[in-house]
Amino acid sequence: MADSGSGDVKKVAVGGPKPSKKDKKAKAGVDVASAGPLEMQPPPEFLQTRLDLFDRLKKKYDEDIASRPRNDITITLPDGSIKVGTSWVTTPGDIAKGLSNSLYKRSVVARLDGDKEKLWDLDRPLEQSCKLELLTFDDEDGKKVFWHSSAHVLGEACERRFGCSLCIGPPIDDGFYYEMALPGGAAVQQTDLPPLERIVGDIVKERQRFERLEMTKEELLEMFSYNKYKQYIISTKIPDGTSTTVYRNGPLIDLCRGPHVPDTGRIEAFSIMKNSASYWLGSQENESLQRIYGVSFPDKKKMAEHKKFLEEAAKRDHRKLGREQELFMFHELSPGSAFFLPHGTRIYNTLLTYLRDQYHKRDYQEVITPNIFNSELWKMSGHWEYYKDDMFVMDLGEEKFGLKPMNCPAHFLMFAHSPKVYSQLPLRLADFGVLHRNEASGALSGLTRVRRFQQDDSHIFCRLDQVTSEITDLFDFLSEMYGLLGFTFKLHLSTRPEKFMGQIETWDKAEDMLKEALNSFAAGPGGVSWYLNEGDGAFYGPKIDIKILDCLNREWQCATIQLDFMGPENFGLEYVTADLPAVKPKDETAAEAAPVKAKNTESVSAQEGNADSAKTDTTDGGAKRGRVIKPLSPGCARPVIIHRAMAGSIERFMGILIEHFAGKWPFWLSPRQVMVIPVGMGFVPYAQEVKEILRKERIFVDIDTTGNTLPKKIRNAQISQYNFTFVVGDEEMKSRQVNVRYRDDTSTQDRGKPVPLDEVVEKLRKLQSDRGMYNPFPSAKQEVAK
Repeated sequence: MADSGSGDVKKVAVGGPKPSKKDKKAKAGVDVASAGPLEMQPPPEFLQTRLDLFDRLKKKYDEDIASRPRNDITITLPDGSIKVGTSWVTTPGDIAKGLSNSLYKRSVVARLDGDKEKLWDLDRPLEQSCKLELLTFDDEDGKKVFWHSSAHVLGEACERRFGCSLCIGPPIDDGFYYEMALPGGAAVQQTDLPPLERIVGDIVKERQRFERLEMTKEELLEMFSYNKYKQYIISTKIPDGTSTTVYRNGPLIDLCRGPHVPDTGRIEAFSIMKNSASYWLGSQENESLQRIYGVSFPDKKKMAEHKKFLEEAAKRDHRKLGREQELFMFHELSPGSAFFLPHGTRIYNTLLTYLRDQYHKRDYQEVITPNIFNSELWKMSGHWEYYKDDMFVMDLGEEKFGLKPMNCPAHFLMFAHSPKVYSQLPLRLADFGVLHRNEASGALSGLTRVRRFQQDDSHIFCRLDQVTSEITDLFDFLSEMYGLLGFTFKLHLSTRPEKFMGQIETWDKAEDMLKEALNSFAAGPGGVSWYLNEGDGAFYGPKIDIKILDCLNREWQCATIQLDFMGPENFGLEYVTADLPAVKPKDETAAEAAPVKAKNTESVSAQEGNADSAKTDTTDGGAKRGRVIKPLSPGCARPVIIHRAMAGSIERFMGILIEHFAGKWPFWLSPRQVMVIPVGMGFVPYAQEVKEILRKERIFVDIDTTGNTLPKKIRNAQISQYNFTFVVGDEEMKSRQVNVRYRDDTSTQDRGKPVPLDEVVEKLRKLQSDRGMYNPFPSAKQEVAK
């Protein structure tokens, strides 16, 4: 989603044509007169103090590296070829140059042994034999490193101009930022941005090398003694007795794990996007800071493409189009909650209707569940331990209640409400219930990040042997729905996270099932390949994240498919199997009837924050306690639960659709389908009759009875994105016809052959039913062509 201010991109053209004397004079007038001196004079004292300590420690570090034993190592390239090198001498950059100088120049960073956590500076010596990949800017990891290095360049410029205390400067999805505290609590001004870009330009031209140095915690505290923010990071994030790294480029030395590009000359195009205020550590309880955002590229062509992309994205911004088309609004008295206006509600309800049609086709049962629950429910499900801070929690009497942020625990209660038999599975429960999540105010963004929303949420309760077929049907659902809307999608398998519930063996089984389904779909007609996203699963099970690509090729996280073996245990869910239970002695049956504590040493949190339907003593804050598992009844088994959503948040999905279609809705989704225009007041009654006939077909139709000229009325209908404009005059009224103009076909904008009204109704009815994106009146187009 493009920010409304991001279209104003300020670009540093490095090494480009020199500005004219007139341009230089004008620029100097802005920079000097409006923004004062380009840099602090004299420079801040901490710059030299920091450099002196770095040089002293770097000399010792280089001597230590030089003393390391040199051994022959092998470097295996992606094509299987092997290069021979020397430990502590040969660098990835040497290997790249040995292949071609152009490869070295294109490369940003190296990845060792296929490990995404093992990225390596191109000019850092290799320490042992390894597999080596050279990543360019087009690789996701390469792009992050490039933007991280660019953040350091921005940080250097800010230190030189403001004498500020730098805080953090990470890469983000669309560039990078640096956060800082200016002396005296001052704010960054718009007039500061051109001077900063000039300093950046000088830094790039100097081709400053990025130098890596390992330092102890004590040395780091000494180096950054002037900066309380770095002191806090060092004190809280680096254990005593350990070390980490800093990187230097020019006078900047920054606490950083790296890696970085070889030198600042790689950054050929650099733009400051915007600046804003922020809070230290993201909490409004802390000090206010300044943040400057930027973006950079290895060449000017990519920057030009990016600027064009931003311009197009700004035109499609759903917040802008939502206002223009009167689809939704927000109000400060209910922040983060959308008010859907009549035309926006039409789209919203049409989406729900489509999903309900799919549910009927695929045998889902729609249910309605409460909005508020006792906190005991969330403790049973495990959400209280992980999600409490993101919920709206309230005290009612002596107990805590919360607005539901998800539907799954309520569906678990529904499943447990009555006995289930194996032949009743799969049971697919669907819910459009209202959800609330306590998003931070700074994170709210139009429809894409809200506090109140609805999901096309569903939970499939099935047998173990049904899991693969159910997921296969979900892939079919995805393909049909996204294909209809013109989206392509990517599949990512997210596996067991660091904190999880349950046994590792259960997780392995679940992940294997998802892999089997993914491989089967990828090999089939219309299938897509999938990617592994290790360690990013939900705490209760692995999941498949589906990212859709819109018409601008932007990725959006919408659909999800999650496998859950823990929910059935937490809630004691079971169904009667087809196997008859064996008759057991009375003493064994009595022993099994008592609840048993779960024994689980593999799980980080399976023994905390959970309980079955039997009450367990806990504190209101959800103190840790043993998870009690209700034993299975004789002849019963646990169901497997598949959590799934196709659109995800309907609010978010609608925001994505607004930008995807740029407000030019297909007929079946359109809130403005037909505009009827009488050529004069004498034909208003016939126009009204046409409107009423179409309204009976549940078509959204309006009449333009303003005093504007006919061309102006037609133009207004086009601007308002009506799919069809029906012009009616004397000929049309006498023969009961309409003259059709189709929004998406410029050849039908002139007067063509009128179409009988009965034919119009029949074809629009079919277009609506088909959810088609075609012109059902080709004869009108052909008539014009003649």
